[in-house]
Amino acid sequence: MDHIAIMRYDSDVVSINARIKLRQNLFSFLLEGQKSVQYIGAPVTINPHQFLLMSAGNCLMSEKIAAAGGRYRSVLFFFDNKILIDFFFRHPQALKTSTHKNNEAPFLVFEKDAFLINFIDSLGFMLALDQPCSAEMRRVKLEELLLYLSEHYPDKIQQLRSFSEEADDDLLIRQAVTDNIYNTVTVEELAFLCNMSLSTFKRRFARIYGTSPNKWLLEKKMQKAAQLLKQGECKASEIYFELGYENLSSFIQSFKQVHGITPKQYQLSN
Repeated sequence: MDHIAIMRYDSDVVSINARIKLRQNLFSFLLEGQKSVQYIGAPVTINPHQFLLMSAGNCLMSEKIAAAGGRYRSVLFFFDNKILIDFFFRHPQALKTSTHKNNEAPFLVFEKDAFLINFIDSLGFMLALDQPCSAEMRRVKLEELLLYLSEHYPDKIQQLRSFSEEADDDLLIRQAVTDNIYNTVTVEELAFLCNMSLSTFKRRFARIYGTSPNKWLLEKKMQKAAQLLKQGECKASEIYFELGYENLSSFIQSFKQVHGITPKQYQLSN
């Protein structure tokens, strides 16, 4: 695997929650369509006026086409953590002390400005050449980008230091489940985000919470549902989606499983 790689990615197929194992960090320069990425507790969606820097690791990725007849188009710029270490070693000013609290999300979102638009165009011209660009040229282009970002987004660039840090497994599981209680994410997808097999995830989850992931998530959702219904301002048809259910009948069935009565009966009794 190259330490630095640049490629073009075009598709006319919609992709929802594809399981992606990023072995390198990635600048994703979106040209057309919409991109959504879900790390543990950290969802993000970008449009073509933005681009994304993603850390190596597991994520769920969705790619949508903007309109009928359109396409999903992007330029992808992969690089190793060792490249970052070398960059920060040679440019210590990029790590100057910041007065702002760093965001610990495993991604950074940038808005495209005139310089960055021209930079992305230059990558497109390089990819259009008959000969593949050399390793040295790829390194120069990444250096150019990192230097520009460190000068114009100093607070964000410092967050790159935490991209290679490994999280404690128990903390990872706690964050994954608590941040996704009301999202339409399956237990299998949570295990994937934690970079664990399903059986390992379930075993460690049971050790932490004393129950299964499905039961724990169900009870938490239904506690929230009961709270909302008890307030009397919302109907079941108005809250099922925000609790992570795609249809009302599934929500009613789950509510009855936990509380023994339907949401409507629960509201009337309270």
